[in-house]
Amino acid sequence: MTGAQSSRADFQQDGGTLRFVGDLLLARLGDLPDRLERVGSDVKQVDLSGVGRIDTVGAWIVHRFAARNDAAIAGLDVNAQALFDQVVAADRPAEAHAPAPSSLNRVLGEIGDAVVLSFRTLYGLLGFLGATAIAFVNVVRHPSRFRYNATVQRFEVVGVAALGIVGLMSFLIGMVIAQQGAVQLRQFGAEAYTINLVGRLTLRELGLLMTAIMVAGRSGSAFAAQLGTMKLTEEIDAMRTIGVSPMEALVLPRTIAVIVMMPLLAFYASMVAIIGGGLLCWLSLGIPPVTYIARIREVVPITDLYIGLIKAPVFGAIIAVAGCFQGMQVESDAEQVGLRTTSAVVQAIFLVIVLDAFFAMFFSWVGWN
Repeated sequence: MTGAQSSRADFQQDGGTLRFVGDLLLARLGDLPDRLERVGSDVKQVDLSGVGRIDTVGAWIVHRFAARNDAAIAGLDVNAQALFDQVVAADRPAEAHAPAPSSLNRVLGEIGDAVVLSFRTLYGLLGFLGATAIAFVNVVRHPSRFRYNATVQRFEVVGVAALGIVGLMSFLIGMVIAQQGAVQLRQFGAEAYTINLVGRLTLRELGLLMTAIMVAGRSGSAFAAQLGTMKLTEEIDAMRTIGVSPMEALVLPRTIAVIVMMPLLAFYASMVAIIGGGLLCWLSLGIPPVTYIARIREVVPITDLYIGLIKAPVFGAIIAVAGCFQGMQVESDAEQVGLRTTSAVVQAIFLVIVLDAFFAMFFSWVGWN
């Protein structure tokens, strides 16, 4: 092998010997691979003594030709021989695609991954809840660090701005409950019990549950998106650098706002749902508003209202902590913001429903039926 001047790769056949000349480089191969395909199988030796320079592509083409014709390769210097040894070592069959696992193994693997991810998320959520509690204690010990303006602004965003959509949703739900209840109870001549259904169901369960779902969709997702964007723009890192705790400045005002506003929104939603149910009872069943209100006072115990007001702050804390936790987990790119926002809403709604089932069993156990 020589370091001769650069020239286009070519070959000459002399009986059973094929002599290459020029540079076997990718840029100088031209149509040489196609011409080699047309060479007969009587070549028994490949002579590379006339080749100037050679790269991996050129070595692979020569090796493939020699292997196809079972020909020996001669004329290699030390460097070229090392290159050919690597090309030969890499010439082994490999599967283009890994064998697909069975359907059962794939399903079991996905279930296992989901379970592990769920436990990791729950562990992280509990840790974040503890960090929020520590931040609250620190603010109580040092009231000057409490962000009054930020908290009041969150009151407006979480509570006042949600009155319209929560009121409309609750009004329609109250009408739907009354309409469906009246249709079913009419079969037994018990349309009057539609008032019991509307009153107890909205005050005890649906008013609060639907409000929690709406707040999770509005505020929980907003918290995750806001904090996630701040993580991407390194605003949170900048806050830590100047000595400001993100938990106290960002997470705590949002959490306090949702905890305080959830009982008010739940009570408001329940009242609007009762009004919607009363309107339908008046129009469809002929029950006047005065009779409707008197019947509500008779059949709905005050414990139903207490149960809703007890559950509301807990649901609010879960929604706020889930949203802020997912927002603080954003790391790499803008796509993470969307994924974490979706996770915040799903996680909050799931936990709210689980806790609602737990509360239902607990209050039934203590006798608040």
